[in-house]
Amino acid sequence: MRILSLAPLALLATPAAAQDKPSPARLKADVEKLVSFGTRHTLSDPDHPTRGIGAARRWFASELGRIGEGCGGCIDVANVARTFTNDRAPKGVEVVDVLGFQPGRDPKRVVIVMGHIDSRVTNVMDATSDAPGANDDASGVALVLEAARILSKEKFDATIVYAALSGEEQGLFGGTLLAETAKERGWTVSAVLNNDIVGNTIGQDGRRVADRVRVFSEGIRDVEPIEAQRLRRADGGEDDGPSRALAKAVDGVAGKIRGGIDAFIVRRFDRFGRGGDHSPFLKLGYPAVRFSVGVENYDAQHQDLRSENGKIFGDTVDRMDFPYLAKVTAINVATLRRLAKAPAAPASVTIGGALATDTSVKWEPVPGAAGYRVHWRRADAADWQKHVDVQGSETALKGVIVDDTFVGVSALAADGSESLVTFGGRERR
Repeated sequence: MRILSLAPLALLATPAAAQDKPSPARLKADVEKLVSFGTRHTLSDPDHPTRGIGAARRWFASELGRIGEGCGGCIDVANVARTFTNDRAPKGVEVVDVLGFQPGRDPKRVVIVMGHIDSRVTNVMDATSDAPGANDDASGVALVLEAARILSKEKFDATIVYAALSGEEQGLFGGTLLAETAKERGWTVSAVLNNDIVGNTIGQDGRRVADRVRVFSEGIRDVEPIEAQRLRRADGGEDDGPSRALAKAVDGVAGKIRGGIDAFIVRRFDRFGRGGDHSPFLKLGYPAVRFSVGVENYDAQHQDLRSENGKIFGDTVDRMDFPYLAKVTAINVATLRRLAKAPAAPASVTIGGALATDTSVKWEPVPGAAGYRVHWRRADAADWQKHVDVQGSETALKGVIVDDTFVGVSALAADGSESLVTFGGRERR
């Protein structure tokens, strides 16, 4: 792996600014710019000045740089690159992820927001035909830039990573590269928000779904060995792994956005039988979710630009809904703001209370936490119902019978920003 011009993460020193709202006009302009590169196929010419994936990546980097200049240098732009080979890249291809680092007080703890910059047509090996990729996935890349414009005005505890990934259509190359970079560099990854196909509201059959965005997440972690999975099931934690906790946090955030849309929590790691760039993060144990539109139009995905028997095919800008994309962006921004301002989640939480009428709760202290929030719910409920804020690293829930109750603990910042909730189970020996 080559790390290209990776600037050291430094303390963010820009003043917080008033919160901004995502702009449909800016999002549209960014999508149109990405489409203007003709094709962004991973195997397209990386050196052409105006066409292909190289030109698109350089433009994205320049936009991040411009945003960074506007906040006094608060975003460091860097590339990570590696050569990948498979049946969709038989001669090998250098995959480049373009990253913007907004350093927080803790340079090693990160939250990541990302989309993939590459596009394709019907033939996955066709690197020359026009492949506008407006919704798949210029929408996600534009969202990342808009998030950077808004959040660059604020200070955070964690470092925010803004990422445009390459090689998704050829085999999740960019997601693999960034996930493995996180592991190799020793980052503590608090959350990964993958945005892939997030800008349309008209589906394949003509129905309009503009009131929700799907958020896909795994329950039991892909990385957990079978014995750990057995223990999680025995404790009733199948719906409370780190990625599911992230999805539930997104849902809670979305519900507080005035005039926003619903976060529809889908209890699968991705669409049925399909995958995305968050998958490599799951394989390494990081909490990651995928945002996708409430309804897909398959005539506008992976299609040659054409018309057949009156039906139009192709992923073009005119099929998108930019006010809707702005609402999806708002959910991402609010989630990033909450998790980047909060401490890390507790590494582990244990509960006890067998043969008792109270439930005891203990957790590992979190550096920098100003306090903790102990959540609980009836065992037949999906969402947390009650909570109490406490100091220290243990408490007792009086009158709460452990047999009938699920418990979790989050860490709090001084301003009340809350981490993900760590599910409580039996002590592991």
